[in-house]
Amino acid sequence: MPHPEPEAGQIDRLFQRAAPYLLLAIVALGGVLRFYQIGNKGLWLDEAFSVWMGWQPVGDLLGWLVRIDQHPPLYYLLLHVWMALGDDEVTVRALSALFGAVTVPVMYLVGRRLADTRVGLLAALILAVSPFHVRFAQEARMYTLLALNASLALYALARLLTDSRAAGAPLGQQFARAFRAWRTTPRFRPRLRDVETDLAWLGYIVFTAATLLSHNTAVFFPVAANLFVLGLIFVRGSDFNQPPALRNWLLAQAGIFLLWSPWLRAFVVQSGGVYREFWLPSPTWQTVVEAIGNFLSSFLPQWIRWSGMVWGLYAVLALLGLVYFRRRPAHVAFLFTVLLTPFVGQWLVSLRRPIFYDRTLIWASFPLYVLLAAGLRRLRYRPCVLVAVVMVLTINGLSLREYYAHFEKEGWDEAAAFVAERVEPDDLILFNATWVQIPFDFYFRSYGLPVVEHGVPVDLFDRGVLEPKMAQRDLPRLRSLVQGHERVWLIYSHDWYTDPDGLIPPALEEELGLVGRWRFHGLQVWLFGRLVHGYRSEHR
Repeated sequence: MPHPEPEAGQIDRLFQRAAPYLLLAIVALGGVLRFYQIGNKGLWLDEAFSVWMGWQPVGDLLGWLVRIDQHPPLYYLLLHVWMALGDDEVTVRALSALFGAVTVPVMYLVGRRLADTRVGLLAALILAVSPFHVRFAQEARMYTLLALNASLALYALARLLTDSRAAGAPLGQQFARAFRAWRTTPRFRPRLRDVETDLAWLGYIVFTAATLLSHNTAVFFPVAANLFVLGLIFVRGSDFNQPPALRNWLLAQAGIFLLWSPWLRAFVVQSGGVYREFWLPSPTWQTVVEAIGNFLSSFLPQWIRWSGMVWGLYAVLALLGLVYFRRRPAHVAFLFTVLLTPFVGQWLVSLRRPIFYDRTLIWASFPLYVLLAAGLRRLRYRPCVLVAVVMVLTINGLSLREYYAHFEKEGWDEAAAFVAERVEPDDLILFNATWVQIPFDFYFRSYGLPVVEHGVPVDLFDRGVLEPKMAQRDLPRLRSLVQGHERVWLIYSHDWYTDPDGLIPPALEEELGLVGRWRFHGLQVWLFGRLVHGYRSEHR
């Protein structure tokens, strides 16, 4: 009878040879899921704002960001260039889908570096089929760019932590040696190994700065990295190689700050604006649990009564992941530092001004996926691994089906078509939140109808804020706007924030009289008229 070890070794060798093809299949799966039906849903408010920013000249774009927005410029600048290809739903969202697809192989590299090839492949698979990541890969927003840059910075950091040379030679020495050899030896061709440590340092610096320039809440990424690395430096002894030299680490932080510093003043201005007023509610423990749940099984159908079993499965996999890393406690500390720091950081800031938002935490899902992949890897018997993988794929498959079939975005395309069919040349169109004019006009412009439009309480961005609130003092302007118009359309959305006292509809009804009200997903269309009074039943 043959000994089982050679057979296992042969299987492992076959697996290693097949790994590149398995990775290619996983990346293709992730790409297909991110591009599938990408244009089936209309742009919602934030996406339309991204497109509006992308239309602006670069100088105006940067100015508007500081005046009215809360995000750094990298995504908008990339979208500005990308939109040379077009500005329809498919094209503008394709940039995010591309970022999301590229993140999948980076996830593999992170998992492989921290564990082994199988963990890398399993982590990439979990990310590829994640409904949470698929959703934001199909939005014209910056969240998948944030995830991609953070994953690349995380991979570079993992390389530095697992490379003994990062603890010794000064940062840049490998590049200097390669340059001198190139100058003195005409046929010199540097090998990757000769410069890979410096490349990792460069990657960490560049992609951490890019992460900061993708979203302002990403300040918690370098916070997490510093908490862990400085802990390694000052608390000697770990299952990683020697920690990076303190001098090298401080130089890297200086390089990150240097690349990010042009945005520092704007960051302070934007942070001040968020501190004065922001729309997010204060987080609760349920908010935190929901964020973790979204990482694991976002859009899980409500008819599934065994959500407890889903949570149980992931809990078991996470525990098995801890068992897998039981002899490498520093790896566990690394994963938990990256996972928990943004959660704790956003929670602490939210004690003063709520900023806790699951989509801004998107990069914190990566250590969780590595831990789950390690749990799958820990299962001793291949049939158990297969069953567990099938269960994870089934959960995510059902969630993805729910997302594709039933997840709705705001119905600006339907509302614009509805108004375009019924509007008359002398009508007036009002927008209660002012910036909701952007998504409405994105679709309404295609009809080429010359209709007067105004925002209430002020026209678009006239107060230098994104969402000005309606107050009693704004009613005289509203009444003056409707003078001379027999019919007035009101596009009413996000009123819970911009018209919290419900002032606009009653004021218009006093002036004109309500003709009809129609509901679309995320907004309402009201029609007021001087000649026809009374109420017509609501329509969708």
